[in-house]
Amino acid sequence: GFIYVSGQIPYTPQNQPLPGNPSIQEQAEQVIQNVSNILEASNSSLKHVVKANIFLTDMKAQFGEFNAVYGKYFNNHKPARSCVAVKELPLGVALEMEVVAIEKDEPKL
Repeated sequence: GFIYVSGQIPYTPQNQPLPGNPSIQEQAEQVIQNVSNILEASNSSLKHVVKANIFLTDMKAQFGEFNAVYGKYFNNHKPARSCVAVKELPLGVALEMEVVAIEKDEPKL
């Protein structure tokens, strides 16, 4: 079946913001780790993502840095993706990511 992971922001698993003034790359690492943790707990993984939606508050300043991190995790496997500039996000964060994935034992789509 499908697994829908709602928007993940750069908060720790303890639901705390990252300390200090984290870079977009540090925030992206946390967001992707959050997504990965949810997928692993749901019999899936980043390799099983079929669609990703990314929201950035400053496309010009953040897109390249975000993409550098995203590319580390989605280099061979490239799911469909949308990246959208938004005016603001909850709790004043700079980025958010949501994904749709399939379960590990699901036949390839």
